[in-house]
Amino acid sequence: MEHKRIDKPAFISSVAIIVLACVPLVLFPEAAGEALRSLYNYIAQEYGVIFLLASVGANAFLIWLALSRFGHTRLGGNADKPEFDTVSWIAMLFCAGIGGGLIYWCGTEWAFYYQSPPFGVEPYTAEAAEWASTYGLFHWGFTAWAFYCLPTLAIGYPYYVRKMDHMRFSIGCSHYLKGREVGPLARFIDFLFIIAMVGGAATSLGFSTPMIAACISWLFGIENNFTLEVSVMLLCLTLFATSVWLGLRKGIRTLSDVNLRISVVLLLFILVVGPTAFLLKTSLNGVGLMIQNLVRMNFWSDPFTDSGFVENWTVFYWAWWIAFAPYVGMFVARISQGRTIRQIIVGMLVFGSLGCWVFYMIIGNYALFLELEGVVISTQIINEQNQSAAIVAVLGQLPMPAIVIGIFCTMAIIFVATTYDSASYTLASSATLHLPAGDDPSRGHRVFWAFALGALPITLLFIGGLQVMQVVLLIVSVPILIVGIFMCVSLVRSLQEDQPKYHPP
Repeated sequence: MEHKRIDKPAFISSVAIIVLACVPLVLFPEAAGEALRSLYNYIAQEYGVIFLLASVGANAFLIWLALSRFGHTRLGGNADKPEFDTVSWIAMLFCAGIGGGLIYWCGTEWAFYYQSPPFGVEPYTAEAAEWASTYGLFHWGFTAWAFYCLPTLAIGYPYYVRKMDHMRFSIGCSHYLKGREVGPLARFIDFLFIIAMVGGAATSLGFSTPMIAACISWLFGIENNFTLEVSVMLLCLTLFATSVWLGLRKGIRTLSDVNLRISVVLLLFILVVGPTAFLLKTSLNGVGLMIQNLVRMNFWSDPFTDSGFVENWTVFYWAWWIAFAPYVGMFVARISQGRTIRQIIVGMLVFGSLGCWVFYMIIGNYALFLELEGVVISTQIINEQNQSAAIVAVLGQLPMPAIVIGIFCTMAIIFVATTYDSASYTLASSATLHLPAGDDPSRGHRVFWAFALGALPITLLFIGGLQVMQVVLLIVSVPILIVGIFMCVSLVRSLQEDQPKYHPP
């Protein structure tokens, strides 16, 4: 159909980015890995403070926008109703926004902070344990969803209110484009989006695949090696392709709804059979400590001790959210027709943060409890093996470990699937010439990207190493950070121009 015709320049440039990113890494893995690590250290050390300021600015901007007269503005006409019910909407934005990365980090992130705590705290102490149970909540909380929410609104407003006939990252700067939405500047902005999306999605799958492979290795007693990891990734890609073929309602929404239920059951099980009192007290303490130190944590740049904590963790996470933001924003914008700006801001910042916190509060604090009791020393397992092995060891202490690990593995696969489904959907949307509101890219186009996006994560697995993935995220986030500033201004200018036309219902 004409309105679903592939945008050849966008399609070709997307494929070229994937090829150009993979070939040097495969041909020169050691040199490429070393070059990437050096670049990460330079950017994080010299420009990391910019990411800290961006996080503060994003939160402040969204709070102002939600409380302003623009908060009631609906994405669409005043009579438009939300396309998806609230539960499905929350499930989809949550699954698209965090993927398998959440369950990879929630059980092990605390271990790094327990060994190397912030603010000069002595390692392996009670105070270190307090910060270990708290900092994950900070990194996976309001700032992450603020970075996601900005492009959601900047893209959703011109698409649904100003009736743009295509959904691309560049329309978030529509105030500056004005009739040149397919011109060179718009193409360049979309080119940056493709780079960020490929890098962000690749690292998410790169984190999750070793964890899924470790679970399968434990369940079936097979060797956990590179071959198994690639096999797991290909299996996941097949599932992604099937889901994205079915589309938003039958595929992505169904998977998201199913995984929401699986997550609730698993978390409640751990809470009930685990050290319930410890989990509740530690969670409450962590939230209180974070709220009490929120300003300090947001502005802490570590200028005197130079411990590397901020560069290795906070800057890394802010870069991750920024790199993910374009495609998560496009996807959430697609499923948010009929909702007001205030509803979207509150929904993403509050429900998104709460969803992430629950995983950290239960799985993370359960792992911390086992460490303190000397049952499973996750810090030692991580140092001697890897995080995936530590996760399996922690889950293995629960009653009916085979069932628990099987459910956890299924949940991880579905989380990764929903992330890649939405990534494939978004990339197909951006490479489609005309896509009216409520319409979807062609099935074949979506399926192609489900498989194409697997090339870079397989390459990153071949190189290996957490730091390589951190580098990719940091590099691809820099241009998106710059574009994000213009998107915020563009959104406000557009709202100011159109406000007289829209009134609260």
